[in-house]
Amino acid sequence: MLHSNFLPSDRARALLEGGLAQDQAEGGGIGDLVSYLFGFLKRQYAVILFTTALALSASVIYLKTTPPTYTGKVKVLFGNPKTQFVQQQSIVAEAPIDMTQIETQLEILRSKTIALAVINQLKLAEDPTFKSSERSFRSLWQRIRGVPAPQQPPQDTDQAASEDALVNAFRERLSANRVGASNVIEISFNANSAQRAAEIANAVANAYISDQLNSKFEANRTATTWLQDRLRELGQQAQTAERAVNVYKSENNIVVTGGKPIDDQLVTDLNSRLVAARAQTADNLARLNRFESILRSNSADSASIGNLDASGSDALSNPIINNLRQQYLEYSRRETEWSARFGRDHLAVVNLRTRMRDIRTSILDEVRRLAETSRSDYEVAKQRQESVEKQLAQAVSQSRTTNSAELTLRELETRAKSYRSLYDSFLQRYMGSIQQESFPISEARILSPASPPLNKTKPKGLLVLALGLFGGIAIGGGLGLLRDIMDRVFRTTSQVESILHLPCLSLVPRVKDIAVPKGPPARVASHDQTFNPRAIHRKAGIFWAATTMPLSRFAESIRSIKLAIDLNPTKTSNKIVGITSSLPNEGKSTLSASLAQLIGHAGKRVIIVDCDLKNPSLSAELAPTATAGLIEVISGARTLEETIWKDQKTNLEFLPAVKRTPLFHTSEILSSEQTRKLFDKLRTMYDYVIVDLPPLAPVVDVRATTPLIDCFILVVEWGRTKIDVVQHALHTAPNVYETLIGTVLNKTDMKAMKRYDGYHNDYYHNEYYTRYGYAD
Repeated sequence: MLHSNFLPSDRARALLEGGLAQDQAEGGGIGDLVSYLFGFLKRQYAVILFTTALALSASVIYLKTTPPTYTGKVKVLFGNPKTQFVQQQSIVAEAPIDMTQIETQLEILRSKTIALAVINQLKLAEDPTFKSSERSFRSLWQRIRGVPAPQQPPQDTDQAASEDALVNAFRERLSANRVGASNVIEISFNANSAQRAAEIANAVANAYISDQLNSKFEANRTATTWLQDRLRELGQQAQTAERAVNVYKSENNIVVTGGKPIDDQLVTDLNSRLVAARAQTADNLARLNRFESILRSNSADSASIGNLDASGSDALSNPIINNLRQQYLEYSRRETEWSARFGRDHLAVVNLRTRMRDIRTSILDEVRRLAETSRSDYEVAKQRQESVEKQLAQAVSQSRTTNSAELTLRELETRAKSYRSLYDSFLQRYMGSIQQESFPISEARILSPASPPLNKTKPKGLLVLALGLFGGIAIGGGLGLLRDIMDRVFRTTSQVESILHLPCLSLVPRVKDIAVPKGPPARVASHDQTFNPRAIHRKAGIFWAATTMPLSRFAESIRSIKLAIDLNPTKTSNKIVGITSSLPNEGKSTLSASLAQLIGHAGKRVIIVDCDLKNPSLSAELAPTATAGLIEVISGARTLEETIWKDQKTNLEFLPAVKRTPLFHTSEILSSEQTRKLFDKLRTMYDYVIVDLPPLAPVVDVRATTPLIDCFILVVEWGRTKIDVVQHALHTAPNVYETLIGTVLNKTDMKAMKRYDGYHNDYYHNEYYTRYGYAD
């Protein structure tokens, strides 16, 4: 991608940043998607139909060649409920039925043991249809993938190899699956006969149930034998442990009452007494402290009694103190009232104070008496506590001497109890196992036996045909989508405009070569010229289609290009238009000639200049016998009037380019001062100068002509020119890109165009052109 310094304009920056993505969506709506799908079906319907036909043919061949297969199905209930008696007597632990348990039973059903039991029971080894299935599809697929075939076994292993092959063939036809989340297992077996399929499926279910019964019986018998031996050992061990306990008690003089030794009982009793003594001592001490607090807070000369309420209920509960306190409070009330009435020094008031002082002294004397009583109680409780502590210390000291013996005794008793408990438990299980052997029951039973199926399981005709149909459609759609993705060429005008950010001026339809009558010989000079111009050669009819078929869609598309040129604003009225393309053979020379014909036919002065100096294809068609042209005029060897060719019928004039030897510096020729002067002269002589330029990609000549050209038109061949090529060509010629007025989609297949442009399908119908006289 070219650096943005070479693309200064807004349009160039848009091309550089986002115009190079072909898959960029224009609308992005549901309508775009529907339109694309319809267009895709129109474009790729042949591929889709072809692949669908192939898939259906393969499906029919498969249905014709594949033998029918019938499936016999039987349902088995796993975890058959047992009676309460059987559950209690069962010696083998019953595992809970979960997903793991079900999967285990499914593997048992697919095991070699079950397969051999059914094969031997029904003599499947002698069944010819069963033998032929030993060459299974799996082995065939292994051979297709290139897996080496197993070597032939020696003679002494022939029988084992044959047995394994038979078992493998049996297991390929057998399937076992859980039915939903239930405990029901469905067993299926495929066979070429309906009767045989049902018979083998039932045989597999019966073999599975028989295997369950046999395995249960063997497990019970093995457990019973083991329990019998274990019971004998446990009985002997329990008796030995109990004897050891009795002997140890006798040797260590250990006496136990109520399950506890006597020393332990004494320590426990003394502990209880000590707790009670400590509680009583603490209570007496608290009472003594409260009384002493009252005495400390009330001195001999104190005028009131304090701290009685704070001391709690010990002092107030005494009736004497309570009586005296009531009297004291009454005198105190009177003293307050009389002092206020008679004064503090009144005799009555003084007498009340004396009585209050006597009552206070009596209260304190009573408190002292109570304190002495509490101190005596405290001393007695403290002595009792110390006595109990001494007794407890002696009992603890005595019990320590027997601790080691008691520990050993406990160990012996625990061991004796463990052996006896194990013996009782195993004895109970042993009795249950004896009952279980006489009452065997399987954990599975048949819910519904298999019956011969009425219809074959496979191949299913409708399913195979449907798979072939939809598979063919899917493959065809994928191939068609791949073709669409790989089709990186220009197909529609919207595609050109969105990718190149240039308007699409016209859709030029593809025109077949037509016969064109030769024009009359030249007789008259054009626009006051005094020479006889040479007559343009009329050989290739496609170059003259615009004037020979003026009512064709081709001619109308050329008029669209001319209109775009006229609507393009330039500094001069006389316009020099350059026609170029990205690659050769895109039809730029044809469009140049057709455009000039229409302009000349309309009465304008027009000339075509062939500037494709390295490959002057237009000169080869219009002036094949020319001996002088553009190069001779630039070099001064000939005058302009001596080299111009003219068509009298269309007033078209042509300046050819004669190639005698290979030219190496054509870009310097086109950018020279002489060339500029020549084009300035042509601008004054003609209304339009149509310049047929070389393609952009192979050579750089077009970039050298930008100072000479007013505007460029880029020709893109429909359905052939790659998008990447056009993008690269425009990136390498930024000066050309800046003066492009648009692009032309040339050689357009109008019928195929309907399959690509979903929005403008009606635009491409010929019936709308025929109403105005146009016809192809």
